[in-house]
Amino acid sequence: MPENESTSSSLPTLAMLGATGDLGGGLARRWAAAGYTIVIGSRSREKGAGSAADVNEQLRGLGMPETVRGTDNLTAARQGDVVVLTVPYAFQRATLEGVGEALQGKILIDCTVPLVPPKVARVQLPDEGCAAVIAQEVLGPGVRVVSAFQNVGAAHLREEDAVDCDVLVTGDDPSARAEVIELIEALGMRGWHAGPLDNAAAAEALTSVLIQLNRKYGIAGAGIRITGEPTRAP
Repeated sequence: MPENESTSSSLPTLAMLGATGDLGGGLARRWAAAGYTIVIGSRSREKGAGSAADVNEQLRGLGMPETVRGTDNLTAARQGDVVVLTVPYAFQRATLEGVGEALQGKILIDCTVPLVPPKVARVQLPDEGCAAVIAQEVLGPGVRVVSAFQNVGAAHLREEDAVDCDVLVTGDDPSARAEVIELIEALGMRGWHAGPLDNAAAAEALTSVLIQLNRKYGIAGAGIRITGEPTRAP
């Protein structure tokens, strides 16, 4: 077996629910380029296949094999070892309710930001505290919900250069957080253990602040960096 095939087979299959936008599509392409098997889910099998074809076209342009497949959300959730949710906040609950049974025993990476148009530059956290807590409440204790990627300028993921941004990773299961940080490092970014799932409120709220900075200063996708050098392992 070729070395790259052996390496790929040892990596988890990643199911991307809602990979039609810049964030989901960009993550899918970058993880595929890093050797991960990607399954894109959407509300219909046809739409999922179309999104997968778009990502495969980008991979082909990079001279890489077309390894992404598309299907409906439930099928993708069943096929993924780790599932990534990148849908708008308005569709978060309904999407999770539709795939909940397929997520049991797995890690869900929730990228949801509770933006409420038209005032997306204003922090508007939900009564539950944050979107990540909503995800955990909907799915129950059988799913390890980890929150990440809220502060990555999504358009940068579509570019070829490295993404100059750190990622805050929150979740109640430290081992699940560590696994997600490995996936972040595979993208060439740095992930940080940022505490329990309740702390996702800080990252979710920060997105509106970054949108405000983008508008005021003409920044094309502001991100965050954690300053200082760690002196011990997390």
